[in-house]
Amino acid sequence: MSIPPSISTILKAGPIHFGPFLVTTQVFHLTPHTYALVNLKPILPGHVLISPRRVVPRVTDLTPTETSDLFLTVRRVARMIERVYGASSLNIAIQDGADAGQSVPHVHAHVIPRKRGDLDHRGGMDAVYEMLDGEEGDLRDAFREEGEGERRRFPRVDNEERKPRDMKEMEEEAWMLAREMEREPVD
Repeated sequence: MSIPPSISTILKAGPIHFGPFLVTTQVFHLTPHTYALVNLKPILPGHVLISPRRVVPRVTDLTPTETSDLFLTVRRVARMIERVYGASSLNIAIQDGADAGQSVPHVHAHVIPRKRGDLDHRGGMDAVYEMLDGEEGDLRDAFREEGEGERRRFPRVDNEERKPRDMKEMEEEAWMLAREMEREPVD
């Protein structure tokens, strides 16, 4: 299997971080200010993240150029995800800050493909919000208070129902989605 041209470009771009985590090989789309990556613990198949290349914790920290590029990328990736995963709708969500359930201190938009009845077993279509804002996203008790002498740290993502995927699985999905992005019209 040959490397998609877009993956070669991503790998040549240098290390890409999602907060403190190196995610270069999980990235499937790259713009001058934004990248899209597959999710370690997707809520539903096709759940991806779009984030600015510059590591900033909040939407208000983005420059106007970064803001525009982020949302144009969300729109383009969302179109592709809906097509590839045969979705009839999408959840597009940003948890902006720890008290909103943000689990990594780096702005990111969730794009989650949806189909009728896909979360009926979890209580219905709105179960996605509880899943996004579950224990793994609650950072209020996880941060140390300033001045305690300990380094502030991020909690481990921990939810028994959402198992982390291995690197090989994430990289294979990233390659597949990179090929699909090459087919997606540029706005």
